[in-house]
Amino acid sequence: MQKYLSLSYLGSLSALGVATCCVLPMTMMLLGLGGSWLAIFGKIAAASYYVLAISTALVAISWLVSYQRGSLPKLKWWLSGTTAITGLAWVVVFNEARINDYLIMQM
Repeated sequence: MQKYLSLSYLGSLSALGVATCCVLPMTMMLLGLGGSWLAIFGKIAAASYYVLAISTALVAISWLVSYQRGSLPKLKWWLSGTTAITGLAWVVVFNEARINDYLIMQM
């Protein structure tokens, strides 16, 4: 079960990282970091929905395996954490334009 839990957290954190790939550079520019390295994020942004879908599938599989093995009461808080992180990633992706507009207004 630890393997599924680790994969679930790895998937959730990678989904959050991919979701913030367009918001993070704007935030870094606001903090005074240069913008020449921003071209790296274009390739990552193209795969964001795929990474988010895979992450969501990993979280769902972790819940299912935990339920089937009877360890759901013991792992429900860990699994809730991965679900929250993945949910936050989806929220960031769907509100990316609004977040970027807000950050541009702050410049």
